Amino acid sequence: MSKVLVTGGLGMIGAHTARALADLGRDVVVTAHRRAEVPSFLAGEVAVESLDVTDAEAFLALGGRHDIADIVHLAGSIPGDDPVAFFRTDTTGLLNALTAARAWGVRRFAVASSLGVYLGRPEIPWHEDLALPAAEVPHLIIAFKKAVEPLTTHSLRGSGVQPVVLRIGSVWGPLMDPESPFNPIPPYISAVLRGEQPPPLHADDGGDSCYAPDAGRAIALLITAETLRHDTYNVSRGRPFTHRELAGALEAISPGLRLDLRPGARNGPAPYLDITRLTRDTGFTPAFDVAAAVADYVAWRGGNPR
Repeated sequence: MSKVLVTGGLGMIGAHTARALADLGRDVVVTAHRRAEVPSFLAGEVAVESLDVTDAEAFLALGGRHDIADIVHLAGSIPGDDPVAFFRTDTTGLLNALTAARAWGVRRFAVASSLGVYLGRPEIPWHEDLALPAAEVPHLIIAFKKAVEPLTTHSLRGSGVQPVVLRIGSVWGPLMDPESPFNPIPPYISAVLRGEQPPPLHADDGGDSCYAPDAGRAIALLITAETLRHDTYNVSRGRPFTHRELAGALEAISPGLRLDLRPGARNGPAPYLDITRLTRDTGFTPAFDVAAAVADYVAWRGGNPR
């Protein structure tokens, strides 16, 4: 049976995508480079291949061991002190994945972009029809994700492979670094789990947020949908969260807990992703609101370090 290849499939988004694909009846192969531990919810559900995606020969060799019909390219690195090295590593991995997609004649090639590509647009919410601004971006990862989109669509033009650009929102949940600098929710919850009072937040601040199992299911639905009318999709919850909701969810499951919130919003309305296109083309609706996500994550962390 043909399979879906998920690169970076033991990372947070990759693992939840692989699980959702398996739940939809697809055979899944995940690749991992530095991470070897298979999360409990994936055990026995997927085939795991050790792969450095910058190794073109090893990447193409996967096609000799598996009948790959679709690719979800989520593998990536974290920038160090040398931005050129970061761009070289992640661009090489992307180009190797695109080469494999063309060589194997896969049906769809989905690739991770980011909500950060919209930075500079004042409209709220952000939707896929907005022209991407030529704005300064605050992080090397966002700069790379902005380049990923045309590199992918132009590389696959005329190949018969459908590109699916995933503008992924602010995802958090099981397997995320609990002290991640990229999302404030896990560190806030981690402080509560340690018995500490986290720093006070403004009650009405917040922004885009998507629980990882929902993000994985959205990506899986984009891969398995019979037809897609677009090449670019926002992937998120489709509504913003507030710190008031986050604190309330933690207080609801921790009797006696009282978290310090400052009134109002410090930063004004926060942008978030519109998922109308995703819902229309796949039927996706999020299964987790803030309360359900927090309760599920706290239960997960009870038996897992991240």
